[in-house]
Amino acid sequence: MGPLGHGVRRRSGDRAGDLPRERLPADPERGGPAARGFTAANGEYTIVEAIAWATLGSVAGALLLYAIGAVVGMDRLRLVAQKMPLVDVSDVDKADVWFSKHGSKAVFFGRLIPGIRSLISIPAGVDRMPMGRFFLMTLAGSALWNTALVSAGYALGSRYHLVEQYIDPISKVVYVLIIVTFLVWVGFLVRRSRRRSHDPDDQVDLEAGTDR
Repeated sequence: MGPLGHGVRRRSGDRAGDLPRERLPADPERGGPAARGFTAANGEYTIVEAIAWATLGSVAGALLLYAIGAVVGMDRLRLVAQKMPLVDVSDVDKADVWFSKHGSKAVFFGRLIPGIRSLISIPAGVDRMPMGRFFLMTLAGSALWNTALVSAGYALGSRYHLVEQYIDPISKVVYVLIIVTFLVWVGFLVRRSRRRSHDPDDQVDLEAGTDR
């Protein structure tokens, strides 16, 4: 590259290749699309291409997690539930019924929530949600998410890393809610187990319902 080329590169210090390492996004799910938007603003490719590539990556990752969930399957999950303390097979069946009714909404909106975006694909696979429906819901949700983040990175320019700073607190709140929900669920299971230990008829009724 000649002197002129070097001069142009120095003056365009906001280009993605010239960014200091500490300003690169730490989380590809959040900073990645914003970084693509910043790169698009510098003319490396169009914003539409940036959104398309980011969405393609999201969908590919979701399909992989869906496949993992499908390999596990509901039958294996029931076998695991039978061997787990406090958990009943009926708990798995209830979750299966719920996901069968609301799975499409769960996948679509789940793709818009930090901390849940990737995880939602696993129960979809376990439930064996129809692949076409899963693909469309994942594509739609991922496209909205990536459009927002790529556009933010495009508008912010060299400050695109601020996107992660704004989203990070939301992710932390979601993680806390997940932990609290899990603890509440465990508490419910413990109380149910204690209740059954004092009321054998409750356990008999449960087994009768399971046999049906």
